[in-house]
Amino acid sequence: MEDQPMKKYFSSARVFFVVFSLVMLCSFGASAQKMGYVDTDYILKNIPEYQDAQIEIEDLSKQWQEEIELKYADVDKMYKAYQADAVLLPEDLRQKREQEIVNFEREIKELQKKRFGNEGDLFKKRQELIKPIQEKIFNAIEEIATKKNYAFVFDKASGPVIMYVDSKFDISDEVLDQIGSIMGVRGN
Repeated sequence: MEDQPMKKYFSSARVFFVVFSLVMLCSFGASAQKMGYVDTDYILKNIPEYQDAQIEIEDLSKQWQEEIELKYADVDKMYKAYQADAVLLPEDLRQKREQEIVNFEREIKELQKKRFGNEGDLFKKRQELIKPIQEKIFNAIEEIATKKNYAFVFDKASGPVIMYVDSKFDISDEVLDQIGSIMGVRGN
C-alpha cells in the first residue's frame, strides 16, 4: 500500500518526461535534427562478455547466499540446543550462551551486509565486470552519433532515456542567466 504514491509519482514523472521529450523533439524537429535510438537490452544480450559476467555474478551470489544460509542454520542449531539446556543451566551460563547466539547472529548480518549491501562485495563485483562493458557501449553510441550527426540518441530498453546529446543543444547557461535576471542575481 505504501508504494502506491511512489508508483504514482514515478508514473507521473515518466509521463512528464515523455511529454517534455516530445515537446523538445518537436521544437528541434523544426531544425531537422537527426535522432536515433538503441535497445541496450538487445545489445547486452548479444555481448558474450556481458553474458559471462552475468553468470559469474550469479554464481558468486548463490555461493554467498548458501554461505549465509549455512550460518543461519548453525544459529538455529545453537538456539535449539540452548532451549534444550536452558532449564538446567545456571543463570550466568544461560546469559553467556544467549550472548554467543546474539553475537553469532550479528556476525552473520554483518557478513550479509558485506556481501549484499549497497556498497557490498556483489555491488563491487558487478561494477568491476559490468561497468567496462557499459562504457564500451556508451563510447560506441557517442562515436556513431557524432559520425552520423545525431542530435539525440535514446535507449528504448530503459524507457525514454537519453543516451547521447550533442552539447551544442545545451542551454543550461541560458537558463541560469534567465533565472538570474528574474531573481535579480546574475549566474556565472
